[in-house]
Amino acid sequence: MAKADSKKKTLRVTQIGSPIGREDDQRQTLIGLGLNKRHRTRELEDTPSVRGMIRKVHHLVRVEGE
Repeated sequence: MAKADSKKKTLRVTQIGSPIGREDDQRQTLIGLGLNKRHRTRELEDTPSVRGMIRKVHHLVRVEGE
Protein backbone atom coordinates (compact mmCIF):
# COMPACT_ATOMS: atom_id res chain seq x y z
CA MET A 1 0.00 0.00 0.00
CA ALA A 2 2.90 2.35 0.51
CA LYS A 3 3.51 2.45 -3.23
CA ALA A 4 -0.04 3.61 -3.92
CA ASP A 5 0.37 6.50 -1.46
CA SER A 6 3.64 7.63 -3.03
CA LYS A 7 2.05 7.86 -6.50
CA LYS A 8 -0.68 10.38 -5.74
CA LYS A 9 -2.04 12.18 -8.76
CA THR A 10 -1.26 15.86 -9.04
CA LEU A 11 -2.63 18.68 -11.13
CA ARG A 12 -0.51 21.53 -12.45
CA VAL A 13 -2.58 24.71 -12.13
CA THR A 14 -1.43 27.99 -13.71
CA GLN A 15 -3.23 31.28 -13.25
CA ILE A 16 -3.83 32.92 -16.64
CA GLY A 17 -6.44 35.54 -15.76
CA SER A 18 -6.58 38.47 -13.39
CA PRO A 19 -9.02 38.55 -10.47
CA ILE A 20 -9.49 42.31 -10.92
CA GLY A 21 -13.17 43.04 -11.37
CA ARG A 22 -14.22 39.54 -10.32
CA GLU A 23 -16.34 38.54 -7.36
CA ASP A 24 -14.50 38.42 -4.03
CA ASP A 25 -15.17 34.69 -3.64
CA GLN A 26 -13.28 34.01 -6.89
CA ARG A 27 -10.30 36.01 -5.61
CA GLN A 28 -10.38 34.04 -2.34
CA THR A 29 -10.58 30.76 -4.27
CA LEU A 30 -7.42 31.66 -6.20
CA ILE A 31 -5.65 32.43 -2.93
CA GLY A 32 -6.87 29.10 -1.55
CA LEU A 33 -5.27 27.38 -4.53
CA GLY A 34 -2.00 29.18 -3.78
CA LEU A 35 -2.29 31.55 -6.72
CA ASN A 36 -2.33 35.33 -6.51
CA LYS A 37 -0.54 36.62 -9.59
CA ARG A 38 -0.80 35.74 -13.27
CA HIS A 39 1.51 33.04 -14.61
CA ARG A 40 2.10 31.49 -11.18
CA THR A 41 1.98 27.70 -11.17
CA ARG A 42 1.24 25.26 -8.36
CA GLU A 43 1.31 21.46 -8.20
CA LEU A 44 -1.80 20.42 -6.27
CA GLU A 45 -3.03 17.01 -5.17
CA ASP A 46 -5.95 15.77 -7.25
CA THR A 47 -8.79 15.75 -4.70
CA PRO A 48 -12.51 16.52 -5.05
CA SER A 49 -12.12 19.75 -3.06
CA VAL A 50 -9.32 21.01 -5.32
CA ARG A 51 -11.35 20.05 -8.40
CA GLY A 52 -14.30 22.05 -7.05
CA MET A 53 -12.11 25.11 -6.49
CA ILE A 54 -10.71 24.79 -10.01
CA ARG A 55 -14.23 24.50 -11.43
CA LYS A 56 -15.18 27.74 -9.68
CA VAL A 57 -12.35 29.71 -11.33
CA HIS A 58 -11.91 27.62 -14.50
CA HIS A 59 -11.95 30.78 -16.63
CA LEU A 60 -8.91 32.16 -14.74
CA VAL A 61 -6.68 29.07 -14.69
CA ARG A 62 -5.12 26.47 -16.98
CA VAL A 63 -4.96 22.89 -15.70
CA GLU A 64 -2.53 20.22 -16.87
CA GLY A 65 -2.38 16.58 -15.86
CA GLU A 66 -6.07 15.74 -15.90
